[in-house]
Amino acid sequence: METAIRTFLTYLDVERGASRETIRSYHSDLRQFVAFLKTVTDVVPDPTGIDAALVRRFLVWLAERKDKKSSQARKLATLRSLFKFLHRRGQVPSNPVAHVRTPRLGQRLPRVLTKDEAERVMESPDSAEGTYVARDQAILETLYSTGARVSELVGVNWSDLSLDEGMVRLRGKGKKERLVPIGHVAVEAIQSYLAVTPVRASREAANPTDGPVFRNNRGGRLSARSVERIVGRYADRLQVGTVTPHTFRHSYATHLLDEGADLRVIQEMLGHASLATTQKYTHLATDRLMEVYDQAHPRSGNARAAKPATPKKPS
Repeated sequence: METAIRTFLTYLDVERGASRETIRSYHSDLRQFVAFLKTVTDVVPDPTGIDAALVRRFLVWLAERKDKKSSQARKLATLRSLFKFLHRRGQVPSNPVAHVRTPRLGQRLPRVLTKDEAERVMESPDSAEGTYVARDQAILETLYSTGARVSELVGVNWSDLSLDEGMVRLRGKGKKERLVPIGHVAVEAIQSYLAVTPVRASREAANPTDGPVFRNNRGGRLSARSVERIVGRYADRLQVGTVTPHTFRHSYATHLLDEGADLRVIQEMLGHASLATTQKYTHLATDRLMEVYDQAHPRSGNARAAKPATPKKPS
């Protein structure tokens, strides 16, 4: 099984050009499947020994461990991709996952910051102290200004930035590149960061003046996990609830839609392969519209809406 997994991950990297984050996610899911196999069998079977019943037991095992249904569905999709690959190469007679039903997911709309909350989080480093305040400010502004995934943000090199033109090159899923506008506030934050953190040579840079924009305290590329901690720290300070880098991506898309941006333009800027993925933001915008209506209109039928004044009795 281990050999099959290594071959599959190499295929994703070399032939499919999958991102590091994607490969890391697949590897993590498959390691967990192997860990499950070790709990139910004396010897981990090779791929031909895996059947649909064993895969269903894996889903039950995940549920008992309190894995979210979305997590279960992702891990099942990972197994489905692995065995599809092995079947195509003739290493298994059929795909044992092909007819295993995916756990039904309830529709859960992503959390979105209000514009006021986003503004407060953007301004929060102003009151902070420390060497990395300028970097943190640039990170927050760039996330909200571009809608970048956290993996795309940490992958940005200085050569990807065109500050004069207000554009940044992002490398998304499948190593697909796209150019995204970056607002002048984010540009100013990056320039302030650059003023205290000059471009330094990097081992991974082809150009001696190039390298990762966002660096850790050792001068290396900042990790996605570190960015998550940075975002969470400022959000906790403001007590605006759970905020992750992806929260800024959702907020970016929803706020653009609120201001009349075309859905297909938003799709391009987010790097979504399918318009259906982007359309979830129309639900968020509609929900917000209905919430405002319910709270404000006297005939909305909502108890919180303003009540009409009681007419005075004629004198």
